[in-house]
Amino acid sequence: MKESSVHLRPLLVIIVAYLLGSIPFGYVVVRAKEGGDIRQTGSGGTGATNVSRRAGKTAGFLTLLLDALKGAAAVLIAFWVLSAPAVVPSRGATLQTSAAWWVAAAALAVMIGHIFPVVLLTRYVSLGSIVAALSIPILALLEHEFVSPHSNFAPLMTVALVGALLIVFAHRENVGRLVQGRESKFR
Repeated sequence: MKESSVHLRPLLVIIVAYLLGSIPFGYVVVRAKEGGDIRQTGSGGTGATNVSRRAGKTAGFLTLLLDALKGAAAVLIAFWVLSAPAVVPSRGATLQTSAAWWVAAAALAVMIGHIFPVVLLTRYVSLGSIVAALSIPILALLEHEFVSPHSNFAPLMTVALVGALLIVFAHRENVGRLVQGRESKFR
């Protein structure tokens, strides 16, 4: 494994964590249940409390669970990627200490993504969801090339690509509104 690819691991982990945090599960849950936009209700937030008020306790609980899972997933991914044998610790740090700091940074990045999602740049939640979906195969490829090559990469990449395309397909109406300039923006 090249040393330059080893140094990309922490960056990859932080990007993945931030993108996971940017997934607005409250928006997705309310949209799926009612077809409505949670951002136009109550506080305008996509969190579990606002979702509960709009779509009920079950929807609020599901939002809370999914938000917690994205945080846990970011930390587990960071731990898995950074605990791989090729991680080179910074000068004076042990392997465990260096990885522990980057895992902690990933936990912070997922929280920052949740509070300040990538969609705030354009204020289009749907665009954020589409970008996050399309980043999955890209991140899988980067992980394969620079972090840890997969012996069965073709099935992994196939699932990543098909999954991303399915998510984009599910957002086809949003894409149409984005192209036409009629998509709702985050307030």
